[in-house]
Amino acid sequence: MTLTEDAGVRGIVVACGAAADLPARLGDVPLVHTGHRPGKAEIDPLLGEHDRLVVLGSDADLAAVVVRLMRREVLPGVSVGFVATESGSRVSAHWRLPADPDEAFALAWKGEDAETSLVRDDTGGVLLGHATLRDVKGQAYCDEQVAFDGSVSGIEVAPDDSGVTARITRGKLVKRSSTFRGRAFQLGCLPTSSLVIDGVPQEREVTRRTWYRHTVDLRAVRG
Repeated sequence: MTLTEDAGVRGIVVACGAAADLPARLGDVPLVHTGHRPGKAEIDPLLGEHDRLVVLGSDADLAAVVVRLMRREVLPGVSVGFVATESGSRVSAHWRLPADPDEAFALAWKGEDAETSLVRDDTGGVLLGHATLRDVKGQAYCDEQVAFDGSVSGIEVAPDDSGVTARITRGKLVKRSSTFRGRAFQLGCLPTSSLVIDGVPQEREVTRRTWYRHTVDLRAVRG
């Protein structure tokens, strides 16, 4: 299968980390190799030159690329496709992408994009897959509703089509969970180092974090 036909846009493949070992069947599609979670020096030169970025990598790699689009304020002008190179990708599930890599790439390269709610946080990052915390003591709100006040064994925050979904788990042996949906989820807690965002453990302890729907949507190539 050849995938070098005109995609109707000025597209380029961004192969992150181990994804630089691409199969020969990708042919001569425009391609740039980057490290894991590429930053300003690697992504910004592509902006303005390309209408579509197809990211081959992990959920965290994709999030790093989208951060650059958000910070450069070019989200409306660039569509984003994704081919996960790791199993269990939460973005692939959320975007309903094909499990077969060839089909996933064909969709990412040639498929139609759709406006998709983008969740960001109050530190300038984005959330594309999910964020988790464990053994948290504090208080959280989803919009105006109290999600919890006290101790919980787990928190999972993920994007949905209107904003964010937060699942709160209580109990150790007998677990019970509650789900909240809204535009924003706000957490204040005792210091914890358990925060993991899109598969990446955060280096610093956190005492507060807010995730909320960004004012500009992401143009995602979805199934």
